[in-house]
Amino acid sequence: MAAKQPPPLMKKHSQTDLVSRLKTRKILGVGGEDDDGEVHRSKISQVLGNEIKFAVREPLGLRVWQLVSAVMFSGVAIMALAFPDQLYDTIFNEESVSSKTPIRLYGGALLSISLIMWNALYTAEKVIIRWTLLTEACYFAVQFLVTTISLVESSRMATGAVLLLVSRVFFVLISIYYYYQVGRRPKKV
Repeated sequence: MAAKQPPPLMKKHSQTDLVSRLKTRKILGVGGEDDDGEVHRSKISQVLGNEIKFAVREPLGLRVWQLVSAVMFSGVAIMALAFPDQLYDTIFNEESVSSKTPIRLYGGALLSISLIMWNALYTAEKVIIRWTLLTEACYFAVQFLVTTISLVESSRMATGAVLLLVSRVFFVLISIYYYYQVGRRPKKV
């Protein structure tokens, strides 16, 4: 008895068979809208998520503010480290400072914060941007309080110190504004 030959296999072209493609997509669970209203084109994008929804919508001027902050922190830090007498004289209009060590420590702390500011300038992560803005706002608020207490204790107002106080209030407001703007949820379109 001769072995019976199986019938030749017919290749199914599922790419051209629209009904088959729709059934396959239905089984995989792609092509329809999910709870967020997004349409996933593949199972991989559905599992991994859509990277566009994680992108930060940056408020206008945020990167400029971050650059200005980083430059400002770096400049004051270098001045405090290299020329502590001139920095103290500029702010308090006093020529003699009892010790340069506290001013240089202040410069070192500012240099550390400026490194954080420079790194935050190049990130797109919302959490890192918000933390640096909050750090900046806290620094300016503490500096405002310390300078105000020092001026009250010395019972005199130097022009440089008053300008410093006004600028610190302004900088706190800008940092807090951007902090809340970066943290806002984007509106659904």
